[in-house]
Amino acid sequence: MLTRRKALISGAAALAGSAALLRHGEAQAARPGRVAGGNHAFTPVTMPNGATLPWTMVDGAKEFHLVAEPVKREFAPGMIVNCWGYNGMTPGPTIEAVEGDRVRLIVTNRLPERTSVHWHGMLLPNGMDGVSGLTQPHMEPGETYVYEFTLRQHGTLMYHPHSDEMTQMAMGMMGFFIIHPKEGENPRIDRDFAIMLHEWFVPPGAFTPNPNVMLDFNLFTFNSRVWPGTAPLVAKTGDRVRVRLGNLSMDNHPIHLHGYRFEMTGTDGGKIPAAARWPATTVDVPPGTTRDVELVADAPGDWIFHCHKSHHTMNAMSHDVPNMIGVKQAGVESKVRAVLPGYMAMGENGMGNMMNMGQPKNTLPMMSGQGPFGPIEMGGMFTMLKVRDGLASYDDPGWYKHPDGTQARKIPTPPLPKP
Repeated sequence: MLTRRKALISGAAALAGSAALLRHGEAQAARPGRVAGGNHAFTPVTMPNGATLPWTMVDGAKEFHLVAEPVKREFAPGMIVNCWGYNGMTPGPTIEAVEGDRVRLIVTNRLPERTSVHWHGMLLPNGMDGVSGLTQPHMEPGETYVYEFTLRQHGTLMYHPHSDEMTQMAMGMMGFFIIHPKEGENPRIDRDFAIMLHEWFVPPGAFTPNPNVMLDFNLFTFNSRVWPGTAPLVAKTGDRVRVRLGNLSMDNHPIHLHGYRFEMTGTDGGKIPAAARWPATTVDVPPGTTRDVELVADAPGDWIFHCHKSHHTMNAMSHDVPNMIGVKQAGVESKVRAVLPGYMAMGENGMGNMMNMGQPKNTLPMMSGQGPFGPIEMGGMFTMLKVRDGLASYDDPGWYKHPDGTQARKIPTPPLPKP
């Protein structure tokens, strides 16, 4: 049984060691292989650009330590954002356990305001639900609370505050709580990824998100990273791959994968029966839900994986720029630069040539990132599934080398037919 003294000691240890937990978690999240759980083994979840939370067995329960605190997050090289999160990161580290486990979650509040933790989608006693003012008192700054319950389900769940949600979630406070089935999985999963979808409004030149924005967001992230800062999903040819998607943002996100079709196999409500699944290339993830998709990685290449809302694959997008497509601006730049040095006439022929037009400090270009053949001209919710034959490790294998005769090529332009 957890006594008050043990809880206080554990909370103090969490305060002293959140950075150490993060380092441990990064190593744990990156490792391939199988881990014992229940009567079977499971493949540990990999959270690209993230971490898995370690645990220790104490008095018959798996004990996890979470520290709610301000964090600095690099969205991509050249942009650091003042966020709130857990254990030094946003999203918080993934909590990973097995159906039937007894879990004990010790949470310390280092925020400048009170908080709580709600275990989103969890079947648990009402007093452990984490709703401040209803199922528990508010967790004031400096306080430590403990949640303890037995896991009665499996699937892809989440955690987030239920205290000043508008501010705390807009600042990045959320994470995955993944429960593996105690009887194992058939077919076996070889690569299991988790990606949290989120959106932010960070004014150009600023460092801190504005939590008062309701709809007009300008940055859209996979695990609080934007392209070109997002890590790829790496798999060997023949691997069975699962991608778990979580959404605690204000928008739905239609996530699309090139070169493959997949099946949606689970939601935050659990597994979808095999007879109810269907093939698709895009899965819509509404607010407050999770979606699991599975595929067999049978086509080598660099296949992009992105939100199909076009503004969600751009960075630092300003939506009040006038439409200048087709407007001739000859001579405008030199005249305006006389009073505004560095001015660039924008949008006459589209936006694709505006990647490096200059921007305020700590602000990313709208479209960025170099590929093997030039600028990729994307941003935001964009990464790649990199599939290769015969990989020795799951490190980034670099750019795909196309076999002869399998790549689009330039040919002489034929004459246009006469009208």
